[in-house]
Amino acid sequence: MQRVAYAIVVPVYNGADTLNELFERTKQTMASIDASFRMVFVDDCSKDGSWDNIKTLKKKYPTQVTAIKLARNSGQHNATLCGLHHCNADFVVTIDDDLQIPPEEIPKLIARQKETEADLVYGVFDAKKHAPIRNAGSWFVNKFFYYFANTSGNGSSFRLVSSNLAERLRNVNQKYLLLDEVLSWYTSGVSNVNVEHLQRAKGRSGYSALKLMLLTFNYIINYTVLPLRLMTYLGIFGSIICLILSVIYVYQKLSYDVELGFTSLIVAIFFSTSLILFCLGIIGEYISRLYVKDGSTYYVIKEIR
Repeated sequence: MQRVAYAIVVPVYNGADTLNELFERTKQTMASIDASFRMVFVDDCSKDGSWDNIKTLKKKYPTQVTAIKLARNSGQHNATLCGLHHCNADFVVTIDDDLQIPPEEIPKLIARQKETEADLVYGVFDAKKHAPIRNAGSWFVNKFFYYFANTSGNGSSFRLVSSNLAERLRNVNQKYLLLDEVLSWYTSGVSNVNVEHLQRAKGRSGYSALKLMLLTFNYIINYTVLPLRLMTYLGIFGSIICLILSVIYVYQKLSYDVELGFTSLIVAIFFSTSLILFCLGIIGEYISRLYVKDGSTYYVIKEIR
């Protein structure tokens, strides 16, 4: 496959209504800046006619389209990673298939990269055109991973990645992949540029509120040690409280000859439980420092170059 200046990776899920327009507008945008490009469409087991549309685009533009179909639904981040693995370009731009981020904004990423020479440039938004509850959820997740992980706190799925950084992702193999977190492992050269975010004109989002909550939970477990730390701190706090109560009750027994009975039993149970939690937390801290790969994240069943 001939090397181009820019590869445009598009993870596709039920995007049949927008793919043709996305390609045509991207083609015009790249022509306006006189840059060679290739679009890599990764169909993440869509349930509509997305794959048929991708194949049609491939037949019409054989040198400018790569078509990939995954064997099972792997999620947006894994589909994007798959596209990164199938690029031969100086830079890779990732963009959603729903046209909420206009492809006309791609030159802003390119200009920002040339200005800063960053390995990774994010297109960020003043305001996302989502429902208020989803915007609030996105804000919470971004801030959470900013404070408890390594992300920049304002990433997005609209990004430009250098070929060197994309190459470093070759060995990434995780089931619950948070691409922005993984990218932050391999570079500190990150920059941002403001871009436009539009209302969804066609179709509906593939992320329900329940699915977003489950993804967030999986990301927290997979990329932070916060749950383990909470367990450790809870064990320490419980141990201290129970130790204080034990001293109080022993003092009362020795000083006033009071009947401890049920209270002393409860104190003993709480103390032993908190000690167990503390020990499990310590074990968890050691386990969290191990990197365990969890099988392949995606399986390609078709690729049309």
